Order: sequence, then C-alpha cells, then structure tokens
Amino acid sequence: MPHFLDIHTTDKFALRTMIDQARAMKEARNGLPKATPDAEQPLKNHMVALIFEKPSTRTRVSFDVGVRQMGGQTMVLSGSEMQLGHGETIADTARVLSRYVDLIMIRTFEETVLQEMAEYASVPVINGLTNRTHPCQIMADVMTFEEHRGPIAGRKVVWCGDGNNVCSSFLHAAGQFGFDLTFTGPEALDPEPEFVALAREQGSAIEIIRDPARAVEGADLVVADTWVSMHDSQSNRERRHNLLRPYQVNDALMAQAKPDALFMHCLPAHREEEVTNAVMDGPQSVVFDEAENRLHAQKAIMRYCLGV
Repeated sequence: MPHFLDIHTTDKFALRTMIDQARAMKEARNGLPKATPDAEQPLKNHMVALIFEKPSTRTRVSFDVGVRQMGGQTMVLSGSEMQLGHGETIADTARVLSRYVDLIMIRTFEETVLQEMAEYASVPVINGLTNRTHPCQIMADVMTFEEHRGPIAGRKVVWCGDGNNVCSSFLHAAGQFGFDLTFTGPEALDPEPEFVALAREQGSAIEIIRDPARAVEGADLVVADTWVSMHDSQSNRERRHNLLRPYQVNDALMAQAKPDALFMHCLPAHREEEVTNAVMDGPQSVVFDEAENRLHAQKAIMRYCLGV
C-alpha cells in the first residue's frame, strides 16, 4: 500500500518524482483563476477523508482545494466527530473508513494513531502531521527551495530554535535529498538523536552548534518555527521563550548566512518572537511561496498514493 507516512520511509525516486510532478502541476496552473479545475482530473470519482484531531489552517485548506482541483471530493472530519480510539478502536475506524473512501489524510497528535490507521486501512494513508513529524511541509519546502535556488542536494540548511516535528522531517529529508543540516538551539530542545543518526548514516553532514551566528555561516537556507504550541501552559511558554530568545532569526543573524540565503517558516509565525518582521517581509523570505507550495506538493503526494 503506497502510504505517505514519513519522508525517510518513502523511496528516494518516488520523492523526487513527486517534487517534479508538483512543479509541473503548478506551472500548468499559471495564469488560471484559483478555482479552475486542473486540465487533468486524476481524482475524478475519488473520495478523500480529511481527519483533523489537531486544528489546522494551511493543511485543511490546501488538501481540500487540491482534491477539488483534481476532480475529487472531500469529507472533512474533526477529532470530536471521530473520537478516534474512544468507543471504537482506531483499527476498526480504519477498516470502516476504507469501505467508504479512496484515501485518508490524518492530522493527529500521537504517531501511534497514524501508524495504526495505516496498518489497518485498506486504502492509502497520508501523514498530515503528528507530534513527531510533518513530512508534507518539508516536501513543500524542498520544492520551494529548488524553485528559487536549484537543486537542494549539497546545500546547507540551518534550523534555528526547537528540534520539533518539522525539524525531524527536515532531518529525514536531508538523508533522502542529499543536503546537510545544522541545528542551532538550546540543548534541552535538541532534535531526536535517532533522526540525527539516520541522516548521518545516509551521508548527510549533521551538526549541532549552540552559537547561532556561527551555525548560520555559509547557510543556503535558514528555517525557524514557532517557539510555543497552542496547547502550552503560560509557565511553559515563559520557559521556552527564555530558552529560545537567543535563537531569534533577525537581520543580524541572516547577515551571517550566504548573501543569497533564503528564509523559511511553516507558519503560523509569531512575529517578533522566533522571527522579526524585517526578515519575514524581507527579500530573503519565501514563506508565502512555501505556504502555496503545500497545495502543489500535496497534490503530487495524493497522486502518488493513488497511482493516478
């Protein structure tokens, strides 16, 4: 079953094919009104279930629009409607949904929920985000970098801040796409050692450097993410701000990177916290291209899963 659960569990050739197809579909839409269906309708007569245990803006809109542009239909289900694992097992939910729909995208908290859904579903499952990884975002990020700067292989990416789920998927991508990654952040928020080791085993140079100015030297891409989650308590927010304040991406930090370095953020951004307005709205920022490319990258992912 061609699930899309994580970048490191997906074949390298398939990943490259998805990026190339995403760019081709985007180029084919240039100049067309946003709501115009694609000339090809690869998802015609297909129903896609979009499950959101975790709230979302970009994931929900981009998947919903992508399915509709390709001629399919969506069924959007919230965590409260599904009550996954409460009353009915995840395995039984997966079996039942598979009788109704052709593809399942799930945005959830625990990775075990995603894995169990994929194990028992008889249709493909896409990871829309878990607490541990966010592969769809990184596919869009790779696509965005290559639109602006050419192949990402051999480039230096610097992650500033918290070694969270998005950082984890960047580490997975480093090994699969052949770029190097430097993490700069407090030791308490280091990325998972398992994912660091995996990228190194695949030949990527992975460094952890505490000094952010030194870390971004020679960077082709600087990436940040929010310091706090919507679920964090006030005391935890204050603790994380104190830990992460030295890793804010600002003009002074970007000046240490290559002159043509790009800045990315998966959004939503807390402006003047992890990144300043000057960087977010500056000439090196590609955050809104990155947000748009979620749509195109995910369309390619869905086509890969369905074989259409």
